[in-house]
Amino acid sequence: MLVASTGKEVAKVAFEPFTWAHGVGIAMAAALAIGIIGYRRRLRRSGMDNIARKALAAILIGSEVSLYSWYTLTDNWGLYSLPFQLCSIMVWVSAALLLTRNKKLYEIAFFLGILGALQALLTPDLDATYYEFRYFHFFLAHGAIISASIYMTAVTGWRPTAASVFRAIGWLHVLAVPAAITNALAGTNFMFLARKPSSGSLLDLLSPWPWYLLQLEVVALLMCFALLGIVLGIDAVIRRLNRYTPLHGGRS
Repeated sequence: MLVASTGKEVAKVAFEPFTWAHGVGIAMAAALAIGIIGYRRRLRRSGMDNIARKALAAILIGSEVSLYSWYTLTDNWGLYSLPFQLCSIMVWVSAALLLTRNKKLYEIAFFLGILGALQALLTPDLDATYYEFRYFHFFLAHGAIISASIYMTAVTGWRPTAASVFRAIGWLHVLAVPAAITNALAGTNFMFLARKPSSGSLLDLLSPWPWYLLQLEVVALLMCFALLGIVLGIDAVIRRLNRYTPLHGGRS
């Protein structure tokens, strides 16, 4: 998650999942990804590709800059502002991916970014609702994280591999180290390593702390392979339909 409850004296309206506001938020997040897939052939043109990647990176960077500005204007800086949540990290990784076209960053962003942001969108840990800044920030930022990896997959033509699953899981453990240390020292809950989110999430389907952390090892691995299977399955279907042209049009 990008933002947790601040605990400051700021007017809040509780966010209710699976309401019209949740649906609108998911629709906003999905619109960008759907647009990328729908216009992928036009976006492959060199000029359009360069503009689109930079524009998407600007959305990601701008989302975090605007959040930090909100913290400043509302006097809401705190330990929770540290960029140790998985999706906060993925914002910067995804932006760097778009700007540098680094395949190592693609492996991290594709698995950790998509799965982390998707879980956040489905079960938001959010204390702001429609018409508030952090509502729009939350859904647009998470949607942009997913869209960055979709862009590099559908437009640029890159593909994850079975080996990249294990590298991504390895990086997940590396990223968890500073989060876990901060949690232990300051009582925070970055990456939900210290406890499950109070607002409810998919983690509620797992055992109590700390056992759900062990279960997450298996769940994360299975979900990464499921995501890989979805991409390879789509490629296989489109190849069969077109007989020779994969989803990415043969670009490498």
